[in-house]
Amino acid sequence: MVDDRKLAVLRAIVEDYVSTNEPVGSKALTERHNLGVSPATIRNDMAVLEEQGYIAQPHTSAGRVPTDKGYRLFVDRLSQVKPLSSAERRAIESFLAGAVDIDDVVTRTVRLLAQLTRQVAVVQYPTMSNSTVRHVELVPLSERRLMFVLITNTGRVEQRVIELPDAVDDNRVAHLRAVLNASLDGCGLTSVPDRVADLPGRLPPEDRPLATTILSVLLESLVERRDEKIVFAGAANLAGGDFTVGLREVLEALEEQVVLMRLLDETAGQSSVTVRIGSENPYTGLRGTSIVAAGYGSGDKQLARLGVLGPTRMDYPVTMGAVRAVARYVSQILAAS
Repeated sequence: MVDDRKLAVLRAIVEDYVSTNEPVGSKALTERHNLGVSPATIRNDMAVLEEQGYIAQPHTSAGRVPTDKGYRLFVDRLSQVKPLSSAERRAIESFLAGAVDIDDVVTRTVRLLAQLTRQVAVVQYPTMSNSTVRHVELVPLSERRLMFVLITNTGRVEQRVIELPDAVDDNRVAHLRAVLNASLDGCGLTSVPDRVADLPGRLPPEDRPLATTILSVLLESLVERRDEKIVFAGAANLAGGDFTVGLREVLEALEEQVVLMRLLDETAGQSSVTVRIGSENPYTGLRGTSIVAAGYGSGDKQLARLGVLGPTRMDYPVTMGAVRAVARYVSQILAAS
């Protein structure tokens, strides 16, 4: 158990090391922080923290640096994350509000996170199992061509041009549109195939060929879904990182989307910002990194995760504040769409 005084010493070491990237000695702590105790007491506290595994001495006669265990205690005892400034919040809201669909939301979000944190940003697409049909639109383009549009609650929009076997009038298109929306409104995407399986048989014989053609396009669009997909940006930010594993191993792990998906999925269901530090990551190539993640969604439902990845020597209060704020804004956009 670490008492408040030793925790204050640990906080000072973490803050100085993150700021300077230099091992921190007792003299520097005395000069930079008002800890209210003598240099001798600070040295004794540092010795105890080192013995307990919270800090380590990288070289003889050097100062101390936080260990993964030390960063974990620092994060767990954070009194608050650093809030974004009013200007930063307005910039985020303005940037994300211009998105036109889920692809644009994800692209803007990952770029924004990378810029705010100077780390690698990672955003997971809303999975099919968490999405429902909001609206189906059929737009006549000519007598034998239709525009099929599928809109989900997550803002995903699928558009296809359908070549029809026979000419159809607008009344038949309008009737089929109404039938589809009555059948599919609020339906989970994974349940759509079962929901529409007998739909052609419930229509007049003259409408069945048209319905079959449109349903085949609908089901095809679901097969080409973006499940198990993530995007990341800001890999160039790793160049200035301080990793206990090689940069090449980190980059290789980033290229393995399955690894990143698992990391994000392992923190799913948790409402607050989650942090995985160094050796807490089960994947060898990422054991020199920390991952800060949060869920985003529509209403009370969490749809997917987003976050950042960087070296364990990370400004955790700032990074956690940025991830939390961006996740909140993305959720608001999806809820309003």
